[in-house]
Amino acid sequence: MSLGVFILGVLSVYIFKKIFIYRLRIWAKNTVTKLDDLLVEGIEKAIIPLAYFSAFYLSVQNLNFSVKVEKALSVATVVILTYCFLKAIITFINHLSRNYIKEENGDDRGKQIKGLTSLLNVIIWVLGLMFLLDNLGFKISSVIAGLGIGGIAIALAAQTVLGDVFNYFVIFFDRPFEVGDFLIIEDKMGTVEHIGIKTTRIRSLGGELLIFHNTDLTNSRIHNYKRMERRRVVFQVGVIYQTTAAQLEELPLMMKGIIERQDDATFDRAHFAGFGDFSLNFELVYYVLSAEYSHYMDIQQSINLAIFREFEKNGIEFAYPTQTLFMNKAAS
Repeated sequence: MSLGVFILGVLSVYIFKKIFIYRLRIWAKNTVTKLDDLLVEGIEKAIIPLAYFSAFYLSVQNLNFSVKVEKALSVATVVILTYCFLKAIITFINHLSRNYIKEENGDDRGKQIKGLTSLLNVIIWVLGLMFLLDNLGFKISSVIAGLGIGGIAIALAAQTVLGDVFNYFVIFFDRPFEVGDFLIIEDKMGTVEHIGIKTTRIRSLGGELLIFHNTDLTNSRIHNYKRMERRRVVFQVGVIYQTTAAQLEELPLMMKGIIERQDDATFDRAHFAGFGDFSLNFELVYYVLSAEYSHYMDIQQSINLAIFREFEKNGIEFAYPTQTLFMNKAAS
């Protein structure tokens, strides 16, 4: 009778898996939501093994075993139930991480998520093992207390490392910058190459590798130029005091036309800003519709050359530092 119950249970689970789960998987693939995919995966990874064990457990209920066999059966039951429960949690976490990686479409981001997922899996298995040992009658309270005291000592000794690890999670979830972003941190600048658990590596413009602690980055004011949608440019042009009033009036319109003829540049303003020690100063403001520094320099170069040509054509001279000395010769 027990053998018949076991065979019937295994066949029932097998048929359920081959027919119902197969159709459920096809239905889940044709839907937009990911919740049904998670449900199918959870049934396959956790419910099906539990169903096979349930068939075995029900089949031996009418049999008489020795005390040792009964104890082994109860231990096996606790182990299987704990395993299926942990497997369901891990399946849920792995499913979320895979969907997140697909949405990100980034290799570096995917590696970071896989590393975090592996760490979470290890923590879950360790906690599950401790729970299992506690339910099997092992006294782990003293072990946990010892680990707690040791953990406090380790935390005090390695608080800098733990701070960097904590700030790694801050960078990961808050995302102030990512791999490939161009950053300026105080007097250092460069492109992010790698974001690690303890340190972040940045390649400077000179080619050397800058290594920052994650804590230093989260405590600093970071200028992220990769996410800049447009660049505001302010520069001045000085002309000599011998420039006529008519020429001074034409200069703002002349400079406006020069900037508006540039691609990916938006004119803002051009004004006669003030009187300098040796020059009449004009201030120009425009926007570059790109975050690339080299593209900004190409536009600025074109503007400078156009201004130089216009000044040369209209007889306007650039000012440069000069001093005029007036001498009064008194009669002797």
